[in-house]
Amino acid sequence: MPRQGSHGSIYRDGGPVEAAGYVAEVVADLIQIAHLHRLDVLCYLLDMARMEATELGRAQRRSRSSQE
Repeated sequence: MPRQGSHGSIYRDGGPVEAAGYVAEVVADLIQIAHLHRLDVLCYLLDMARMEATELGRAQRRSRSSQE
């Protein structure tokens, strides 16, 4: 059953692709907050987490499409 995410989007628990997308979205919001407060190292680390989540989602989608 869909759940409301803490940042307003719907999270359906649809597996690793959706989870990675959700994490990337939430982390993007955290980056904005950290940037606003000039927390540069935290921005960097959060951006790395965002990029990793985005890439994991892409890799999972590619893997699924190549198996079909």
